[in-house]
Amino acid sequence: MSFFKDFREFAMRGNVMDLAVGVIIGAAFGKIVSALVDDIIMPLVGLITPSGKKFTDQFMVLQSGKSGAEGYSSLGAAKADGANIFAYGDFIQTVVDFMIIAFCIFLIIRLMNRLMKKKEAEPAAPAGPSSTDQLLMEIRDELKK
Repeated sequence: MSFFKDFREFAMRGNVMDLAVGVIIGAAFGKIVSALVDDIIMPLVGLITPSGKKFTDQFMVLQSGKSGAEGYSSLGAAKADGANIFAYGDFIQTVVDFMIIAFCIFLIIRLMNRLMKKKEAEPAAPAGPSSTDQLLMEIRDELKK
């Protein structure tokens, strides 16, 4: 029973819970960025490429697959046929995903660092008078009376 009690105390610490929330939010944020890149950015990039195809379908066949076909309509079709392919479009899309997420994390960390510097820069509230000062003030007040 001690094991479960120790584990519960560990799991309920603030840092572990914060980490769990961060991982969940990070996964959701990753999905949002992937959707942005997949559905908005890369179709626009695909329009300016010579073939006009979906950007993830930009690839080169290095060696044809089982059917011996030379050309494939999509990356999925080439993979399904077992072709040896150089999928540069998919790789570039993954790099764009990473760059957007890295930039967003950079902005968040930068904001947090600024907030921490502001907090450190605030002067500490002056502490009350020391015990010696307090005693001297009491003596002064008594002498005034």
